[in-house]
Parts: sequence; C-alpha cells; structure tokens
Amino acid sequence: MHYVYLLRSESHSKEQYIECTTDLKKRLLDHNRGHSPHTAKFIPWQLVAYFAFSKPTTAAAFEKYLKSGSGRAFAKRHFH
Repeated sequence: MHYVYLLRSESHSKEQYIECTTDLKKRLLDHNRGHSPHTAKFIPWQLVAYFAFSKPTTAAAFEKYLKSGSGRAFAKRHFH
C-alpha cells in the first residue's frame, strides 16, 4: 500500500507536513527521531490522518492535491 499522511507538530501547532510513503510506522518514527531535515526542528509530530492507496500514482496525485490551496483548505476543514 501507498500512504499519504498528514502530520502536525505538537510543539508548533501551526506546522503541518504532508508526504507519501509505503511504510507509515517507520516514517513517523523517522520524523520523531529527527531523521528528516524538513521536520527535525518541529518534533515531536502527531499523525493526524492517513489515506491508503493501492497505486503509487494515485497516492502521488492525492499528495499533490493536499499540498495545493484547495487541498490545504480541505485538510483544515476536516482535520483541525
């Protein structure tokens, strides 16, 4: 499975991060251990939502949507 996930920083509540992975548990651990330069300064991270897709192209398209203006509005409306 291919997962698109949304994280929110517990220390900086306005910071969010959206990404795609095939190993959700490992990626969340990586983010909270500071292994990602994009998220290290805002640890710890909380998993807010994730979406599972069988095709990587569908997951990538949904990730791109969530990073768009309307996708951010969708996430704000449903996950805040």
